[in-house]
Amino acid sequence: MSKDIEFTTSLNAIPVDQLTYEQAREELLQTVSRMESGATNLEESIALWERGEKLAQRCEAWLDGAQAKLDAARKDAAQ
Repeated sequence: MSKDIEFTTSLNAIPVDQLTYEQAREELLQTVSRMESGATNLEESIALWERGEKLAQRCEAWLDGAQAKLDAARKDAAQ
């Protein structure tokens, strides 16, 4: 088993909503790489796409949360 597949498989065992930003981003990059390689069948491609969508949403949620914290800190500092 390749390192990429091992990494993705081990993270797939973790629910997306429990991943850190870094874990979700890394798995998303691995997912995109696997899909772009063209080495997956249709069923696997669909599963990768679905997982990738969830991972992208998780990353966006983390970034939105970080932005909200920065905005709040700036607002507090300005007062």
